Amino acid sequence: MDPLLSEFDSFVRTRTPALLRSAYLLTGDQHLAEDLVQSALARTHRSWSRLHDSGNAEAYTRKIMYHLQVSWWRRHRVPESMPGDLPEPRGGDSAPDHAQQTTLRLTLRAALAKLSAKQRAVLVLRFFEDRTEAEAADLLGVTVGTVKSQTSKALAKLRTVAPELAQLHVTEGSAR
Repeated sequence: MDPLLSEFDSFVRTRTPALLRSAYLLTGDQHLAEDLVQSALARTHRSWSRLHDSGNAEAYTRKIMYHLQVSWWRRHRVPESMPGDLPEPRGGDSAPDHAQQTTLRLTLRAALAKLSAKQRAVLVLRFFEDRTEAEAADLLGVTVGTVKSQTSKALAKLRTVAPELAQLHVTEGSAR
């Protein structure tokens, strides 16, 4: 097998679950998330010969995902629903209280479904991906002011529609 193809295959196998989690949070739909990741990986494959040495393949793929998502917003509005299950990280710790985690997951899913796609994308970048405002703006192709305003509006709406989430304290590394 061609070494470049083998490296790309390895990249896809190891990073797809994490990419799918981010894509799901961006789109709110498992099928749309899979389409988004597939499209981003196809574009990454076309540039693989220059990416594999730089070590920036995942950052490049994520940036493509965010740009594609913004393009999809602008082209057409997809009815927002979150019918699928949030993909679980592989090999992670099992939580001591399954019922509490399930309730939290359902509450979070319902609250995220009430946000616009742009607001959801900003929250994913800022809090799930731990990006700065400038990085989020660059990835989405918008101004820092837009990121700030969308973050503020999204958090305000989450506080209104799901006040129980205010008690949530995410430990470092558990959101990934």
